[in-house]
Amino acid sequence: MRILFAPDSFKGTIDAVDAAAALIEGWAAVRAGDDLVSMPQADGGEGTLDVLAACSADPTWSSVSGVCGPDGRPVDARWLTLESGRAVIELAESSGIAMMESLNALTATTRGLGDVIRECGSDRISVALGGSASTDGGLGVLRALGVRVLDESGQDVPEGGAGLLVARSVDASGLAGVPSDIELLTDTRAGLFGPDGAAQVFGPQKGASAADIEMLDGALQRWAELLADAGLPADPFMPGTGSAGGVGFGLCALGARVSGGAERVSELTGLSAAVPAADLVVTGEGKFDRTSLTGKLVGHVVQICSDASVPVSVVAGAVDSDVEVRTVSLTDLAGSSEAAMADPRRWLIAAGRRLAQKVR
Repeated sequence: MRILFAPDSFKGTIDAVDAAAALIEGWAAVRAGDDLVSMPQADGGEGTLDVLAACSADPTWSSVSGVCGPDGRPVDARWLTLESGRAVIELAESSGIAMMESLNALTATTRGLGDVIRECGSDRISVALGGSASTDGGLGVLRALGVRVLDESGQDVPEGGAGLLVARSVDASGLAGVPSDIELLTDTRAGLFGPDGAAQVFGPQKGASAADIEMLDGALQRWAELLADAGLPADPFMPGTGSAGGVGFGLCALGARVSGGAERVSELTGLSAAVPAADLVVTGEGKFDRTSLTGKLVGHVVQICSDASVPVSVVAGAVDSDVEVRTVSLTDLAGSSEAAMADPRRWLIAAGRRLAQKVR
């Protein structure tokens, strides 16, 4: 049998690459003669680069030192160049929420992402937008590429959401080094502002208070107007423009296009093309429930398997669903969620064994 192992990460416990390896180890212990293929997946968030590197024939890693981190401290950031020549940049490498010593919705910036785009030098880039710390509408990215954002006195505004609050004009005359082909990988359909916008949906997880959210939401609306006045228009209601605190919108103002992260990663890793020739696909995530089938990565994998009439099994830390998909719960195998989370690799190996035993 030819089995594809295409899990997402199990958030907070094990990444997708290691999860796939553990499942394969368990399966091989029972059915060593099968053709077992590791194809870990991501949805455009943290870990996207590692997943693409694991599934690519000849990827090239590059890095830059000392870019502006989300809280202003210098950080080192990587990017990946695929065999096709397309560069893939992960926002979380330079501007990720995990880099913050303490959350600050008003000062966290995305300038480091702009630094990486400029340093990369590629004219074809894909930007994975998950895991951001900021709600700055992409202000930091644009500034790194030469845009000036000014307050009412004509002075440069501060970094982050605080800069948006006092921004009154934009000067794009110095804009330079913008790739002609920018693709955004996102896992959200949020727009820039409003009830389903960047500040109101994602602000709380970035440390924004209710008052902060109200101010930032209004500032993001004004930001769209300022960019349009500067000759950088974009549709703030387009799904995905609210991703990464509005970075999606800022990059769309530079001509970027939005792609579904899970869908595009499955293409770049080769999973979409490989599924029809498989006998079984094994995917997985931390928790599997009905919401998993409505836009999440595992739901996308289940759908492409259904379209190709290929069986699929889901391994999850916890299973809370009555959908007709074969599942294995790590919590059930381990006896408790605490035990499963304490040693996910052990229980993923056990899950691989369990799945292999079911096809004997």
